[in-house]
Amino acid sequence: MTNVAVTLEIVATEFGSPDVLKAVPTKSRSPGRGEVTIQVRAVGVNHTDYKRYADPSYTVSSGQSTPTFPLRLGVEAAGVVTAVGAEAMGPAGPIVTGDEVIAYRITGAYADTITVSASDVVPKPTKLSWEQASAIMLDGTTAAHALAAVRARPGQTVLVHGATGGAGLSVVQLAVLDGIKIIGTASTKNFEMLRGYGAQPIKYGDGLKERVVEAAPDGIDAAIHLVGTDEAIDVSLALVKDHSRIVTIVAAAFDRAKETGIQTIGGASLPGQDNPGIAIRDAARLRMTALAQAGAFDVKVVRTLPLAEAAEAHRLLVKGDLGGRIVLIP
Repeated sequence: MTNVAVTLEIVATEFGSPDVLKAVPTKSRSPGRGEVTIQVRAVGVNHTDYKRYADPSYTVSSGQSTPTFPLRLGVEAAGVVTAVGAEAMGPAGPIVTGDEVIAYRITGAYADTITVSASDVVPKPTKLSWEQASAIMLDGTTAAHALAAVRARPGQTVLVHGATGGAGLSVVQLAVLDGIKIIGTASTKNFEMLRGYGAQPIKYGDGLKERVVEAAPDGIDAAIHLVGTDEAIDVSLALVKDHSRIVTIVAAAFDRAKETGIQTIGGASLPGQDNPGIAIRDAARLRMTALAQAGAFDVKVVRTLPLAEAAEAHRLLVKGDLGGRIVLIP
């Protein structure tokens, strides 16, 4: 096979604001043994994409390796397989040309063609659009990992700080499916959305502890932090007796977590994490696709932008409170 030119790939050229993102021409390589080439239809945009170049301390606090520039971005995408190497076997079985797939945990998803390990490729649920499919995996596997880490069980009550982001909505849906009650912090404009997913919403801010106690008079069994505010941590420490049943994915909160016995998980590629965490996330991939195919799991995409406008997508991420996911379209 000959190499195929890629018309566009987005990279970060240095540490800084989204202004450091640049479009560069490159070439995709032919797939080797155990690899596949994918024509990308949609790319999921995640906070970890932005933080890797925006905050030099993020790599240290999250346990990731120091980035080198130009830095390729993106860990999840959806598209069509255009070429396969020998023994291209994914978690769901052999992969062939023409398959519609999701690729996750990968490097360099911000491109219109990618060549990745077949072990990182799963079938795209037909019930999901390309946009939804590109944004299901990081949030879904993070949610599965967080719920496993806090040992959430049917009939228990879990407090979720930041319940209306991508990861938050994934936690809510997986928990409700498993018979776990979720109390989720949110802005009032997102209350109805949370109720629609089966969670009980409460407003963050002053008086949060009292509102949680009122919402859960029998107590809180565990807490999941998808935002790293001191308020969220203080309330969880006060209401969850066993601090090992509190988990945060926010790197900025990792130092305080170590001081208080809170668990920490995170990092799109789980650098430095133990094998059980990786195994939980890997196993969650096929559960996510099965649930989506059955119509039992939703991915809320609130904005799509052309791949060339990745910098604007990251600016929107920084503003926050989106109530769903941003997706790039090559």
